[in-house]
Amino acid sequence: MNISNFINGSHSSPSSSPSFSSINPQTNEFIASIPLSSSQEIDLAVQAAHAAFPRWSATSRAQRSAYLTAIADAIHARHEEFAVWESRDQGKTLARARVEVDRAIANFRYFATFILHETSTARFTPDERVLTYEHRSARGVFALISPWNMPLYLLTWKIAPCLAFGCTGVAKPSELTSITAYLLSEIFVQVRLPPGVMNIVYGDGSTGADLVRHGFIQGISFTGGTQTGIRIRQDTAADIQKHLSLELGGKNATIVFDDADLDAAVDVAAKAAFENQGEICLCGSRIYIHQSIYHQFVSKFVEHVSRTYIPGDTLGAVISLAHYNKIRSYLTLAKQEDFLLGGVPPENPTNGYWISPCILKNNDNQSPLCQEEIFGPVVTVSPFDTEEEAVSLANDSKYGLAAILLTKDGARMRRVGERLQAGLVWVNCWLVRELGTPFGGMKASGVGREGGSILKMCFVWFVFCIALCSMRCIVCEANIYLLNRDI
Repeated sequence: MNISNFINGSHSSPSSSPSFSSINPQTNEFIASIPLSSSQEIDLAVQAAHAAFPRWSATSRAQRSAYLTAIADAIHARHEEFAVWESRDQGKTLARARVEVDRAIANFRYFATFILHETSTARFTPDERVLTYEHRSARGVFALISPWNMPLYLLTWKIAPCLAFGCTGVAKPSELTSITAYLLSEIFVQVRLPPGVMNIVYGDGSTGADLVRHGFIQGISFTGGTQTGIRIRQDTAADIQKHLSLELGGKNATIVFDDADLDAAVDVAAKAAFENQGEICLCGSRIYIHQSIYHQFVSKFVEHVSRTYIPGDTLGAVISLAHYNKIRSYLTLAKQEDFLLGGVPPENPTNGYWISPCILKNNDNQSPLCQEEIFGPVVTVSPFDTEEEAVSLANDSKYGLAAILLTKDGARMRRVGERLQAGLVWVNCWLVRELGTPFGGMKASGVGREGGSILKMCFVWFVFCIALCSMRCIVCEANIYLLNRDI
């Protein structure tokens, strides 16, 4: 398969630019050639989006809703094709890929209906002589950069609201997982999305850098590593008008209290640690267990994971040889006696990049195994004595993306949950999403929020104050955090 850029409504001829070989992580076999787009090709894509913006932003919400619904229907009709290629391209199990295709469809359906019921706000000043109301205008062209771990789902999580609220965009998937993005571009042709409204280009980090620095880009939605997020902020520091939404790394804590339903807690903690081979930024890779149930929990946890997560069956391969070696390098830091399950994988894998689940005892919260994002099927388990210690251990990280709290105590859910330095806290569940909930991290896990009733990513917000013949305009912005609020 030869992948080609999708610019201004059509697939471009094969570029003379260098290409990247996409490898099936499960077999180590070549599956596609991915173009590494030049700066000239990026400029063509952004110019196309810029030219399409005035007309697209002026279309009615009903028209945009119809396009999003058509896209959702078309993906649904090719559901298994998308799932099979997502599995082959990323290494995840076919069952996991099917779930993510379902979520991609849901992204388009949710925003297709959301925009039909949008409301505004009007307020009187205290003396009731001035009426203020909010007017929202689409921002312009967005750069939408998605990662390799959940390629279709996270790409559509960016594309759907961008289109819904009248923005145009240039999307760039990871060079490691570009095939379902290409299939999505075929869907755009099928539903006759107007040329230039959404463009898809392929390439590596240099391609992304050309995209975010382009002068016509008004906003950037990026999901990926923290170091790349820092680079984006540096590259756009002088472009004060550019809106940044950066969802970055995570080293998330799972806290198990002694009143938790033990079997249910084991199941939730295992899913949070090993779903999608641990290659989800929201994975709970640090488990802190109350001392009184520590040994009982760990025994059940090891048995459950060894029975449930089997490489090649319910556990996929990790994305690439480079990532395999990264995970392996962390595992070599652990002592042999620290392995409760798993071990250091072979130095030279031959038939795909398979790593068995690893559960490690941990007595040092400052260890790289506890502090750095491994992004693989590796989890540490540690005991704690008091609620205060649990909160301290969980917050002892430069990251603040998510946390999982397992307890039956309703007061503790709020008392502990609101003290955790995480943008999203799950209680007795994990990876449950309601698309109206604002999503994003704290600390080194990023800035900005996506989703939610505000959806400020897509809009320029104005507050108009109307008084006789005078009109005044000020910019109004607000961030909403789940549990932890900063307005």
